[in-house]
Amino acid sequence: MKEEISNLLQPVFGHEVKVKTSTPTGGGCINQTSILQLTNGERVFLKYNSHPPPNFFAAEAKGLKLLAKTTKGPRIPKPLALQDSAKPTFLILEYIDEASPGKDFSTRFAQSLAELHRTTQDNFGLDHDNYIGSTPQKNMLETNGIAFFRDQRLRPQQELARKSLPHSTDKSLSKLCDKLENYLDISGEKPALQHGDLWSGNYFPDEDQVPCIFDPAVYFGLREADLAMTELFGRLPQNFYDAYHEAFPLNPGYEERKDLYNLYHLLNHLNLFGGSYLASVEQVLKKYH
Repeated sequence: MKEEISNLLQPVFGHEVKVKTSTPTGGGCINQTSILQLTNGERVFLKYNSHPPPNFFAAEAKGLKLLAKTTKGPRIPKPLALQDSAKPTFLILEYIDEASPGKDFSTRFAQSLAELHRTTQDNFGLDHDNYIGSTPQKNMLETNGIAFFRDQRLRPQQELARKSLPHSTDKSLSKLCDKLENYLDISGEKPALQHGDLWSGNYFPDEDQVPCIFDPAVYFGLREADLAMTELFGRLPQNFYDAYHEAFPLNPGYEERKDLYNLYHLLNHLNLFGGSYLASVEQVLKKYH
């Protein structure tokens, strides 16, 4: 594998390089990750999965490249090399040193995320499907943002979860999907380019306090979904949300809607990690009934 990596990185650096050391990193539950020290003094980041789903790493690379097109958005690690295989088992990325957040990081992050969300297209969705964690994420193009969230987000997760959802919970979820327009105010909202999985493990400041985001589940959707995800497993400081609202104001009522967006992620966690997330799913459903 080291020789294969060296061959792939040679055109990246313009000269022969070899892997000097490999240091495993923690934090991932889907892929194995390592920092590779190269003989030219550079470091790169390796993501490896011996049995990835179809187009798994190719979709990630495409998503990172799309996010990087926003010039004033967050910093995005560059995809450097993808294994040359029908089913690639690894992706090599630019390595970015993580720093501790300074006092201005939250404000800078909010402003750069707002710039990312200003990137738009005619339809909700994307020109290809990808993944949320290891779960397939459908991105069929749709002109209506509520229909997109219902049919490409909630309902596919509901189908996957039926093996573990009590009948009453499944029925409540179906009712919610049927009247979703009663809860989502998307007037004036254009399809926004978003990270798609913006929990606290998928962003940090670099050494210059530039906000960096990675491990995306990219699509054009309702931008409130990205903000809501930052509140699901821990919350950024309040000045992040204040700065975002100042840079790109939301429709009134976001606080009442945010749990609805996070229902998608709770269902996904239920499907990936099991029944410990069922109570959280049911709590959200009760809120909207």
